[in-house]
Amino acid sequence: MKTYPWKADINYRKQTKLYKIGKGEQGVLICQPYKNEMLPHWRFKTPQAARKSSQAIFKYFINYLSQNDFVGADLARKFLQMGFTRSRRYANYKGGRKYDAKDKHPLAKGTGDMNKALSAEIFYQKWRQAERNSNYQQWKKSWKKTHG
Repeated sequence: MKTYPWKADINYRKQTKLYKIGKGEQGVLICQPYKNEMLPHWRFKTPQAARKSSQAIFKYFINYLSQNDFVGADLARKFLQMGFTRSRRYANYKGGRKYDAKDKHPLAKGTGDMNKALSAEIFYQKWRQAERNSNYQQWKKSWKKTHG
């Protein structure tokens, strides 16, 4: 059995070599101290909140890159991606639930909050902007080769 590569008791700023990029948003709500730095800013309830949140997290992304902190930049990118995916889920499904809590049957898609679709688009644009950053792209490719 493969073990989960991220641990809550590791300070990834001090032990950067232990950080794995993984897929999608993996590790975003575990990796400290970054989680505690960015989570208070992560909001998507309204488009206004999503705009403010995505701008704040993108600022973290840029600051981490300028400080040569790839781990922080990658986690900021993951927070932006998670803003998009969570907003989309709430746009697609009422309450953000895909399955009924009692009998686990799939719930109807298209029953969600359309404001969340706007929030998703706001996060999507910032997430893609982060992904397109050439410095980040080069660093990510190198990091995957070296650290996974």
